Amino acid sequence: MKLSTTIKVAVVALITQQSIFSQEAKKEANSTTPNYTIENCVNHFELDKAVKTKVGYQYWFADKNFTLENTLKMSIVEPGKSTHAPHHHVEEEFFYILEGTAEFFLDGKRVIVGPNTSLYCPSNSEHGISNPGKTELRYLVIKKDLK
Repeated sequence: MKLSTTIKVAVVALITQQSIFSQEAKKEANSTTPNYTIENCVNHFELDKAVKTKVGYQYWFADKNFTLENTLKMSIVEPGKSTHAPHHHVEEEFFYILEGTAEFFLDGKRVIVGPNTSLYCPSNSEHGISNPGKTELRYLVIKKDLK
């Protein structure tokens, strides 16, 4: 009987401790979460706030410091250039072509697409995007951030 009571007490203690750790983790997560308002939840593209890159520029509509786990960025790539060589990472990723022509590379195959096309990159797939056109390529990058 005493062993059974000891086990019950240990289980209750573990559950209590787990609950306390869970509450502390929630408090910590909430303390780093921004205060969301209509003013900071609406983001209009402004070229002077874009970051210049070697091949064009990028503009973060929502980065990992603003959202809980998703990011949204617009990349602008000059004709004949690409943001980087084909690569892979754990996060899955979506591209949405706004303007221009994109050459999409996925696991050894290539396709050329135009505006209003979405491109999906599964986790750990080798992928890349470049601009084979004569005008700027503008596309959105949507990704879940693994913090």
